Amino acid sequence: MAALADLEAKQSQILDRIAQLESRLTSASLSSSDGSGETTAESTETRLSVILLARGVSDFAWKRVPSDYYDQSLEYRRQILAASRIEQLCKTIVMVNTQAPEEITDCSNPKNSKYYVVVVQYMARLNAESIKNFLYALNDKKVPKKRFNMRLAPEDESLKLTGFIHNAVTCIGMRTDIPVIIDEAITKLEEDYFWLGGGDVDLKLGMKTSQFLTAFRPFVVKCS
Repeated sequence: MAALADLEAKQSQILDRIAQLESRLTSASLSSSDGSGETTAESTETRLSVILLARGVSDFAWKRVPSDYYDQSLEYRRQILAASRIEQLCKTIVMVNTQAPEEITDCSNPKNSKYYVVVVQYMARLNAESIKNFLYALNDKKVPKKRFNMRLAPEDESLKLTGFIHNAVTCIGMRTDIPVIIDEAITKLEEDYFWLGGGDVDLKLGMKTSQFLTAFRPFVVKCS
């Protein structure tokens, strides 16, 4: 009975937090209509927070970073985010299968999608061949391997698909439901926590890795 009571209390807290965030989002939307433009970052943070909480992700944090953040070293960025090490600093990139058959134009089939979003560490080197091999195996080797050729999507395509500009791309709250791949190395970090883009260039999002995996069920691939 005690365990049930604790669960109900936790659910109530989450629902209260969602309600508060939705209220902030509504207020931000109304105030932004006056053309002041001061609520853009807040509304992004609020909108994505609502999504995270609704998915059951409760351990997450937001951090505003200086305008020269991307001009600085990874060690500097680690310090700004108060991360334990630079391996926790990650980026989200949109990749396109340039050799997909003509009939595959969208992301309706997660196993054989035109586009994939990949979360990888900044300090790692992405191995597109590993993703190709993973997708080939995922399709039980029934799709010829030559039909997989993963390349970085052009910025205009990335913006159209995600709704986020360069250096702000995140796999949370994308405009399109693109299948997500996370590098296995991130899931094996001693710290059950990683950082990625937060939807605005100066906004970063940190969250518990285990909660992210449970909530969004990405493909975990050794791709670096």
